[in-house]
Amino acid sequence: MTTRVRYRLPYGDSYTMLVQREGSPEVLASPAALNGRQGFVFAPFAPSPECPLLLMQPDEIAVRRVEEVPLPASSSPLQTGDIAGRKVYAADFRRFFSQLRSGAFDKIVLARCVCQPVVQPRSAEQLFLMACRLYPRVFVALIEMPQSGTWLMGTPEVLLNGEGGLWSTMALAGTQPVGHEDEDMERVAWSQKNQEEQQYVASYIADVLHGHADQVRMSEPYTVRAARLYHLRTDFHFRLHDEERVGDLLNDLHPTPAVCGIPKEEARRFILENEHAGRRYYSGFCGPLRLGGATHLFVSLRCMQILAAEYRLYAGGGLLRESREEQEWKETEGKLQAMKRLITP
Repeated sequence: MTTRVRYRLPYGDSYTMLVQREGSPEVLASPAALNGRQGFVFAPFAPSPECPLLLMQPDEIAVRRVEEVPLPASSSPLQTGDIAGRKVYAADFRRFFSQLRSGAFDKIVLARCVCQPVVQPRSAEQLFLMACRLYPRVFVALIEMPQSGTWLMGTPEVLLNGEGGLWSTMALAGTQPVGHEDEDMERVAWSQKNQEEQQYVASYIADVLHGHADQVRMSEPYTVRAARLYHLRTDFHFRLHDEERVGDLLNDLHPTPAVCGIPKEEARRFILENEHAGRRYYSGFCGPLRLGGATHLFVSLRCMQILAAEYRLYAGGGLLRESREEQEWKETEGKLQAMKRLITP
């Protein structure tokens, strides 16, 4: 497999194509190994021999216009009808929620994977272009690497942006469905649970940044839209103490409580040992690192792995002590719609 990446930044009308023909992407032990490096990064939730952190060094870089492609006719919600998966999720929820009730975690994220057979074959490139048209507000990436396989995502969550000495990140948590198309986002009401979930993420990011950056500025939380969902977002802007050591920041920052939990290492270990479906590259991060002097790293959400006979779609949600199983299940169903719409006949 030739290593090939296509990515489109939010609101862009063109995308970047990266190709590496010589050799394979480099395998790195951890995000800290990205200090002083550049290239395209594809990192899993937790690096392992089966899912390594990969750094691509492109031989070719080209910018292309997003082409017009036919879009799916259906825009109605798509249900998985996954009875077996629903039972598995219920068992996982009970296991995770018991840890919250015992006080082991303040927050923990539970994810699930849905396998959908390929009914109407579409090329990976066609799916990418469809995602670019359907989801203009988010980062869209198609990643084809020998060690990882083929992954497509349309993710709203920035992990780290940087250019010209100015850096930014965001806390993105809390989820609810869009009411109607002309709804005023400034008037969207948020539950106490969603506000608490978002505050956990924002506080964690602020603490991490103060160990690596100066002039840290933090916005008030506000509502943003990604596809058919609203989220709460807080922006951070800062200057790094040492831009050559950006890998150290990534090592401390990832995974944030938006995809993991609090406390971080204990939550990540519990997830790896107890979540029914292995996450692989879901809830990791990807994007260009210091390519052309710019960094655009995004958390790998709203994603799927593309295989010959099936698609594996991933979604998750943050659990607090106030969480209810049915509500959390419906949240994951909503998040799955972004990729499901692309593969529906």
